Amino acid sequence: MTITIKTTPIEGQKPGTSGLRKKTRVFMQPNFLENFVQSIFTAIDGVAGKTFVVGGDGRFFNDSAIQVILRMAAAGGAARVIVGQGGLLSTPAASNLIRKREANGGLILSASHNPGGIDEDFGLKYNISNGGPAPEDVTARIFEATKTIENYATIEADDIALDALGETELAGMVVEIVDPVTDYAALMAELFDFDAIRKLFAGGFTLRFDAMHAVTGPYAHAILEQQLGAPKGTVLNGTPSPDFGKGHPDPNPIWAKPLMDLMMGVDAPDFGAASDGDGDRNMIVGKGCYVTPSDSLAVLAANAHMAPGYKDGLAGIARSMPTSGAADRVAAALGIEMFETPTGWKFFGNLLDAGRATICGEESAGTGSNHVREKDGLWAVLLWLNILAARNESVSDVMADHWARFGRNYYSRHDYEAIDSEVAASLMDDLRTVLPALPGEQAAALKIKKADEFAYDDPVDGSRSEGQGIRIWFEGGARVVFRLSGTGTSGATLRVYLEQAVDGPDGLTDSPADALLDVANAANALAGIQERTGRDAPDVIT
Repeated sequence: MTITIKTTPIEGQKPGTSGLRKKTRVFMQPNFLENFVQSIFTAIDGVAGKTFVVGGDGRFFNDSAIQVILRMAAAGGAARVIVGQGGLLSTPAASNLIRKREANGGLILSASHNPGGIDEDFGLKYNISNGGPAPEDVTARIFEATKTIENYATIEADDIALDALGETELAGMVVEIVDPVTDYAALMAELFDFDAIRKLFAGGFTLRFDAMHAVTGPYAHAILEQQLGAPKGTVLNGTPSPDFGKGHPDPNPIWAKPLMDLMMGVDAPDFGAASDGDGDRNMIVGKGCYVTPSDSLAVLAANAHMAPGYKDGLAGIARSMPTSGAADRVAAALGIEMFETPTGWKFFGNLLDAGRATICGEESAGTGSNHVREKDGLWAVLLWLNILAARNESVSDVMADHWARFGRNYYSRHDYEAIDSEVAASLMDDLRTVLPALPGEQAAALKIKKADEFAYDDPVDGSRSEGQGIRIWFEGGARVVFRLSGTGTSGATLRVYLEQAVDGPDGLTDSPADALLDVANAANALAGIQERTGRDAPDVIT
């Protein structure tokens, strides 16, 4: 029976770059999740007769939230909801499923790389029919609906058995439980030369993939170990856990330190990789060789033609603005289009749909292509494996050759987490105020060449996005970017992106810390980070 529940607007339900993220206990408060779900349904003109995909990364509250969504979808008259078995779907797998099944959209339950558990983080985002995150006009409508909501509809019904494959009915709506891996694995087999990768493993090539107790564990077990023949034990921490093994499922050298220690040791495997909570990010490490996400994007773009799915070349490359210019060098050499977008995968969707870009990436460990409309961690690992199989070289050899050919962009991101929101806003406002006067000024040892606040004009639909980060260039090829992140749940996170371009051959093998020292000092001098935040150093350096 359908019932209507009266409610009132709840503060703090404005979606960020990847949906709404809050502490789990906030989502568990009465009506909080229901208000946001109803606001999504309102923003998309209802769900009657429509088909949706629903799944998440398995973090705490994932299964309970799915039951709420199913009951509300049934109350709204949805025709079918496709759910990953056990409530699990990696974000790229959900994107693929939306596209393959021609669903109207999908609700993905995840806070991505944020920690999970009852005292940690939870999130929910809506993806549209192309499989990509809702664009700004849709998230704006969702937010407006959260401010005026008066009631929501649900039904009284028992929970659906999420572990049982097959179809069942919920108040006239079909609930279809599917294996979360099958369709995604089939897509990967179409894109990559699985025979070549099998031969790589058969020849003794060694890999350690850290699933970080998150959603990619089942995918990695099925594809790497079962289909490609990697030895059992290749996948580490492969069982999803509601609190991610009490860890932080962010694939970077800080939070994936055990893998980094292994890869930098004397008995290191040939290749190391990790993925995050919902499977859309990746970290790539060779034996004694960490590959930054910006460099990984550039290498993948330069070598993608070695994989069957990209044998005809790339239409273009797109990167988020804070990502280094390493991929720009590749695009120029290949004679293809290069796009610089705001942070947030949704900005790549129009370019991919229009056939203007084939491969996209962000410095925050996300890379992907036109195969789905999300970044895809395991996809990046498989493309790397395909490239290594085709080139018969180590990761360090691939990187040395790449830098010799294209030049190098030294790069690092400094994160100051959970700082006072007013302090962070004031810091950015003060930088914004002095931007016009900065060119020609000195900042520590560097002279400022130009400065601006990034705005993006979408070349496909003509929309404009402003206030996307402050950029400052220096003479000699250095750049610093200041930006407040929208992915945290406490206070504000100030991200400072440091870059130094080197055309070579001199300086191609410097340590990143040495190459970026002057840029780091200039950034602190410009923004007064230490004085304003009271932090002697960043919380995380990647």
